Amino acid sequence: MLQAPSLSKLARVRHAFFTREGGVSEGLYATLNGGVGSGDAPEKVAENRKRMANALGVAPDRLLTPYQIHSPDVVVADEAWTHETRPRADAVVTRQPRLAIGVSTADCGPLLFADEQAGVIGAAHAGWRGAFTGVIEATVAAMEELGAKRARIAAVLGPTIRQPNYEVGPEFVERFLAADADNARFFAPSERPGHAMFDLTGYIAARAARTGIQDFEDLGLCTYAEPERFYSYRRTTQRGEPDYGRHINAIALSG
Repeated sequence: MLQAPSLSKLARVRHAFFTREGGVSEGLYATLNGGVGSGDAPEKVAENRKRMANALGVAPDRLLTPYQIHSPDVVVADEAWTHETRPRADAVVTRQPRLAIGVSTADCGPLLFADEQAGVIGAAHAGWRGAFTGVIEATVAAMEELGAKRARIAAVLGPTIRQPNYEVGPEFVERFLAADADNARFFAPSERPGHAMFDLTGYIAARAARTGIQDFEDLGLCTYAEPERFYSYRRTTQRGEPDYGRHINAIALSG
């Protein structure tokens, strides 16, 4: 698992950006697939998630991830939920100790947040659509409702697809420019006419800065570029593979 210096120094906070290494899954899912929505064997996903929960110091049933829908929606986790009752959202916040909250990713941006002084943490799934529609701002606002202060929040962006590997079409570019002409800075020329290379991580960082977050860290890792280390939806699609594994990115407060 990967950890960020800015969160590792917080005594009450445990966190991890899990890679695809260290699990029991096989084939396309090798090895630490945490995706309950994937086609992987459920018992193997359960064992993988148990290992992740152990690393975070929580019981397996207290590692919570939502049913993600590429939205700006945030939920507050006050207690554990089941696979059947998990809410539809793309971010989770809590102030409950020994409850790990997280999001699953396979190219989109995983963000973990913490205000240690307030004892409030958050996790957000920031793909282009979620970031564009405000999931980062919504997560910070939800943390503030639990007592956090945005000036104290540390936020970390984990492994995400990077600009050299993220080609988009003209309609995508037009959507961003129509919202804000300054978004042109997040696009670079592509070899294909009419297409562009999108800087998702730069866009996420800019949206985070607009919320007033001063402590922002980017691990600088690309999911697409390291197939032995990370799952990637785009890489899987380009290879014509039928499915892919999902990383879990999670954070918890100690007792």
